[in-house]
Amino acid sequence: MKMNSMFQLTDFLLAVAGSESSAVALLGQHLLAAIVFSIVGIIVFAVCLFALEKITPYSIVNEIVEEHNVAMSVVVGALVLGVSIIIGAAILG
Repeated sequence: MKMNSMFQLTDFLLAVAGSESSAVALLGQHLLAAIVFSIVGIIVFAVCLFALEKITPYSIVNEIVEEHNVAMSVVVGALVLGVSIIIGAAILG
């Protein structure tokens, strides 16, 4: 009986060790996915900001930094939130 319980303990320890290595692998996959989505998100945000810059008849940076245009800051903030929500939904799938 004692030998049987020893085998059960060994099997249990091997199962725990195997699940830890798979958990680490799963964590690595999730971290890699988060990094990829972050990079894609930054690229999408840059493209959206560039498109907004081209659509408007004035410079966004000039309006925010030099003219202190609060309305333009709100528009850029809304752009950031919108892109962030879209990327967050894509990550959660």
